[in-house]
Amino acid sequence: MIAPIILFTYRRAAHTRRCVESIKRSPLAVESQLYIFSDAPKGDADLADVQDVRSYLKTITGFKSVVIEEATENRGLANSVIYGVGKVLDEHGRAIVLEDDLVLSPNFLSYMNEALEMYKDEENVININSHVLSSPMTFSENFLISFANSWGWATWKRGWAYFEPDAKTLLAKIKEQGREREFDMGYHFTRMLREQCEGKINSWAIRWNASLFVNRKLSLNAGRPLVVNGGFGVGATHCNTPDLFSVKLYTGEIHPQKITPVEEDKKMRHKLRITYMLRTSYTNKLRVLLLTKLKELFQ
Repeated sequence: MIAPIILFTYRRAAHTRRCVESIKRSPLAVESQLYIFSDAPKGDADLADVQDVRSYLKTITGFKSVVIEEATENRGLANSVIYGVGKVLDEHGRAIVLEDDLVLSPNFLSYMNEALEMYKDEENVININSHVLSSPMTFSENFLISFANSWGWATWKRGWAYFEPDAKTLLAKIKEQGREREFDMGYHFTRMLREQCEGKINSWAIRWNASLFVNRKLSLNAGRPLVVNGGFGVGATHCNTPDLFSVKLYTGEIHPQKITPVEEDKKMRHKLRITYMLRTSYTNKLRVLLLTKLKELFQ
């Protein structure tokens, strides 16, 4: 069974085109149904850009089918994802989820479809991750972890049933379990969840990550990056700062594995925690900032 692909777009036609072209490099693209959710402009300033995106969407070919839903009011990314993922899963039971700023390995679709089929009946695995940060440490080619990455992922209807939209409920459960530091994993995920509670951010991803965590559910994670985020910088809605998380796309062959016992790999979680600490350290932030300034100077 080939899972449908869900793509969320907004106002960046060039990014959307690059993402779609990268999907089409997979041999499975022609067998895949593509559902596109195009968000409406926030105001007149975004109108032309959104129209450009929608004009391009109507030209897309190379898939089994293309279904485009154009929102008439701006939902924002979080509400778009929650709505669109739920809608497609209700119809198909499984789905692969993308945003318009991603670039995929030619092997991305095969890995995700194989993993969705391999783990379809494993109740403790409710998500598939295709992105992992570059690290001085080596990750296993496949590993299980109680963590959801928002850059190129997949789930089943049974998995999405665990999604808790109320951030306050999630934060309370993490505090009750005394697991704030574990949830942070070397980053500031607990702070993000608190900011969601306070209305300072609106993130579906932090709530999906926390939903897995509090229920002690797992993701199968590819140990090599099969997707990269190419959306950082000027024009980005949520990623307009220099990229601290760039990775080199892995284009080699990789396949999911059935892992037993079905439990979190504590060694891999520790390695990912250290990697987050290194990538978000003051030294790395300074390095990225300097490289960004030098690039601007010589452009």
